[in-house]
Amino acid sequence: MVKKVAVIGSGVSGLTAIKACLEEGLEPTCFEKSCDIGGLWRFTDEVEDKRASIYSSLVTNVSKETMCFSDFPMPADFPNFLPNRKYFEYIKLYAENFNLTKYIQFKTKVCRVEKHPDFPVNGQWNVTTESDGKKKTAIFDAVLVCTGQHVDAEIPIDNLPGIQNFKGKVLHSREYKRPVGFDGKRVLIVGMGNTGVDISTELCTLASQVYLTTREGVWVLPRLGKDGYPYDLFFLRRINNWIENLVPRSVSRWMLKRKLNNRFNHKLYSIQPEGIIWKEPLVNDEIASRVLSGSIIIKPGVTKFTETDAHFSDGSIVRDLDVIILCTGFGYSFPFLDESISKQDDIKGNLYKKMIPVGIEKPTIAFIAFLLPIGPTMVIAELQSRWATRVFKGLHKLPDVNGMKENMLKDEKLREKWFATSKNNFRRTDYVTYIEDLASDIGVMPNILKLLLTDPVLAAKLVFGTFNSYHFRLSGPAKWDGAREAILTQWDRIEKPLSTRVPKRNSKSPLTSFMLLFFCFVTLFAAFWLKD
Repeated sequence: MVKKVAVIGSGVSGLTAIKACLEEGLEPTCFEKSCDIGGLWRFTDEVEDKRASIYSSLVTNVSKETMCFSDFPMPADFPNFLPNRKYFEYIKLYAENFNLTKYIQFKTKVCRVEKHPDFPVNGQWNVTTESDGKKKTAIFDAVLVCTGQHVDAEIPIDNLPGIQNFKGKVLHSREYKRPVGFDGKRVLIVGMGNTGVDISTELCTLASQVYLTTREGVWVLPRLGKDGYPYDLFFLRRINNWIENLVPRSVSRWMLKRKLNNRFNHKLYSIQPEGIIWKEPLVNDEIASRVLSGSIIIKPGVTKFTETDAHFSDGSIVRDLDVIILCTGFGYSFPFLDESISKQDDIKGNLYKKMIPVGIEKPTIAFIAFLLPIGPTMVIAELQSRWATRVFKGLHKLPDVNGMKENMLKDEKLREKWFATSKNNFRRTDYVTYIEDLASDIGVMPNILKLLLTDPVLAAKLVFGTFNSYHFRLSGPAKWDGAREAILTQWDRIEKPLSTRVPKRNSKSPLTSFMLLFFCFVTLFAAFWLKD
């Protein structure tokens, strides 16, 4: 019988893991090596070893109603896209509301997680931690790994020949905090993901010139969507997912590309992805205008660096560079785990449902939020935690090893369909499809056909409205009575922070209104009379 659960890390994933344990009557103990919760979203001016690092201007690239927790809507006056400090405030409110911090041991490092000698029988783990220079080992019935996937700087030296010869400043985006010290500099940013574009659009107002390199190009989504509302309110919808799965993938990709090119022609701006491989869009509102003004110049992939210059695949050279910022992504590792459990395989994968190690004798360890969806990871983290705790308690039975492998082969084929390749992308997944799969497993998937008969207004919202986490608190385990209300009132919370200046209405007396009506009537009567 699983009872005691070790949760490693108190970022967004760790907090949802603690809460999921409590909902299932389990006893969580969370180990956090830093002094506070928040993980990635707790900004610090210093880069801390083995902790995710963000820059001060970071803003969420999904809006509050698509990224909030399933039973804790964001305050109505919060902006739709949150600066990191505001999202951290929300995380704090969440932890306080559900009293989660009392289960966290701060400044406690997890040194080792090993199988108990009787693991094949009891599935238990020996967890060794260190705090104040003292180590101790405790036995837990299950483990939830929530350490995050944006910790280690990934620097592909083989793709950066000569970088060691460059005489200027070289830093990874992990080290970038604020646009200080770049005035008048010539800056090259390597990598055109969300981070690379965010930093380039920030620095181009100070640097003498910013160059942004991309090997493959990228699609760009603006935060600003239809009628000025957040883009993802229309992008992430169940009906869209149904259509995409019904029509050939080539057709759905063509439709999306056409829509993305409506804002600006990606080919004209030299960033349209080449080939058929589908790369997830980045979210930014400024890149096109900065390229249009010349403050950012797009370059192809780098072939080599010299002491002062960068050479590119089209034969061009940018000379006299002062700074190179490597926005080449992040890696992650599990030094506290045996490699047989934590081995990463981005091609075939080794985690069932991207959580449970295939072939493990007892499914009492789960990796939370180690995936790359086109949608808010925090929503998936919450549902993964609910799924994993149900598995730990034996309330959701897993297939045998062969069944798991069949499921992963199916996932591989789906990735081939969704992204035109299954190579080096095990962590990628279709957001809506993955969430609904987990929800169906644990009995929290809303019954839309039934709702069409019993609550057609809600059913319409679930199909044609924004796809968000509230859907999975309508029924089943850990049902939340406020879920329906949250779904029906979400547009009020979306519009609230925008209604900061209410125009004065011209108040008209009843007599004035009557006179206007009478004048219109007389005018119409006269027009008909003159016509005759």
